[in-house]
Amino acid sequence: MKRLVVGVDIGNSTTEACVASVSGGSVEYLGTALTHTTGVKGTPENTEGAVDAVRRALVGARRSPADLEIVLLNEATPVISGLAMETISETIITESTMIGHNPETPGGVGLGVGTTVSLDGLAGAPPDEPVVVVVPGGWDFDDVAVELNAAAERGVPVVAAVLAHDDAVLVVNRLRTPIPVVDEVAAVEKVPLGMHAAVEVAAPGRTIRTLSDSYGLASVFGLDPEQTRQVSPVARALTGNRSAVVVRTPTGDVTDRRIPVGTLTLTGAGKTLQVDVDAGADEIMDTLGRVQPLDDATGEPGTHVGGMLAQVRDTMTDVTGQPAVEIQIRDVLAVDTFVPNEVRGGLAGEVALENAVALAAMVRTSRSRMQVVADEVAEALGCRAEIGGIEGEMAVRGALTTPGTDIPIAVLDLGGGSTDAALLDRDGVCTAVHVAGAGELVTKLIASELALEDREVAESVKRHPLAKVESFFHIRHEDGTVQFFTEPLPPHVFARVVAMTPEGPAPIPTRASVDHVRRIRREAKRRVFVVNALRALRQVAPRGSLRMLDFVVLLGGSALDFEIPDLIADALAGHGVVCGTGNVHGNEGPRNAVAAGLVDAHAGAVSG
Repeated sequence: MKRLVVGVDIGNSTTEACVASVSGGSVEYLGTALTHTTGVKGTPENTEGAVDAVRRALVGARRSPADLEIVLLNEATPVISGLAMETISETIITESTMIGHNPETPGGVGLGVGTTVSLDGLAGAPPDEPVVVVVPGGWDFDDVAVELNAAAERGVPVVAAVLAHDDAVLVVNRLRTPIPVVDEVAAVEKVPLGMHAAVEVAAPGRTIRTLSDSYGLASVFGLDPEQTRQVSPVARALTGNRSAVVVRTPTGDVTDRRIPVGTLTLTGAGKTLQVDVDAGADEIMDTLGRVQPLDDATGEPGTHVGGMLAQVRDTMTDVTGQPAVEIQIRDVLAVDTFVPNEVRGGLAGEVALENAVALAAMVRTSRSRMQVVADEVAEALGCRAEIGGIEGEMAVRGALTTPGTDIPIAVLDLGGGSTDAALLDRDGVCTAVHVAGAGELVTKLIASELALEDREVAESVKRHPLAKVESFFHIRHEDGTVQFFTEPLPPHVFARVVAMTPEGPAPIPTRASVDHVRRIRREAKRRVFVVNALRALRQVAPRGSLRMLDFVVLLGGSALDFEIPDLIADALAGHGVVCGTGNVHGNEGPRNAVAAGLVDAHAGAVSG
């Protein structure tokens, strides 16, 4: 007799359902469905998403809910992941000592070094001293050009100019002798007058060379070794700019100050170790390796890392009802990164890339509330519902429906908050682990290092290949190939770096090149997914050796990424491991493994 069975996998981000007709030990898969998970995984709020997934799957299979005999749910252990990103160093400019600026369209080309003077005071400037003219707001570009030309005729060596408005090109086009001009300096009234200053503008397509070099600054301003060391953060902040303004005041100084970010205390393997977060990701992960398996992690009170870990515990308390003191953090992942921070003391929103550490933490609880979900699903659908199996074991069963796989087999479930690994050996024993950090951390790293304020833009960079729009009728893809179009591209993508989404080219608000954006995207994926894949597999592999593994199947939403599977496969290739993206049922790809495994396990139990 054939029975209609649905397996439901409730994940951190998505809920998947698999409909099958079961007769004895044989299974005929009829359809699948995918919805967003409602609530935190492993809580009663999951019911709505689970019921929706079941109903959608039944519609796709053209079956009636009245025919449904049983719904099988995974044993969904709540896994809460939190992210923190803390700056380690910060460039501070006091007394407005140095300012750097990079407007979209500076004027002129070259380096001008002189004494700052206001446009209003230009008439009294001596004829033998080079001057950098500071133009406050309210001046029209025609009038500015007239004043600068008149000063030059009087013999005043005007070597550069700094403007408040976006008028640099308009002014330079009206000068008899072009000079480097930097515009869009919002706080131009704060530029100190009567001080030694330098203005540099590079040719289109090039970047400045003198003011972005510590020894170039030393040469321009006659700095001694100690002063050169102090101004090196300024040179770093100006690297990659097409233009810059640097003003030196005799009383100011520049410091590169290390900010305490807190201490992480890791407990496990019968010992407790402490590590400063500002020591960097490598030191944190080395310390973690000495205490694994991790029992708990705590952060120094009053610091960013302490607050983040406390927030993760509070979230889990709300979800499970367990007291915060009973909730333990089972894994952390630290990643070195860069955060574009506004330079304190700058005059035009100058930005410097500062060292930072991103930290992901994960909590698991043994107190599952999935039986409540099963009861509510049964009531909503009018059928039986029960917990069909542990997630890791079911994922391995589903992965085995991928053509070309065999036991022993390991799976990597690449999700949004965590990366999960499971191994099924020849004796039928399944071992599973969960490690912190997955797709959400990659998105955060990309957004931070590219200074993207919109999370959806960072997601687009993560998910899609890049290109540069070189004309209204052709683009150059990140691999160097050129694509031509018969219809003109939208004007807002012209000359922009774009993500090639299914809806068409989507502009990315960055001045970085295609190669730079691509490098950041791939490095973020490597530092999260490749690192986590290797450390998770080592925890389930016999004797911790990757060479003891035969087949590794990638599952989950991130396994659909266009480059993550290749990055992981390349990392495992040297260990003789067969690694690839799962294809559940031979046609579902990396989705639906747990749901299919639940159906398969149920059929085997009934026939047995």
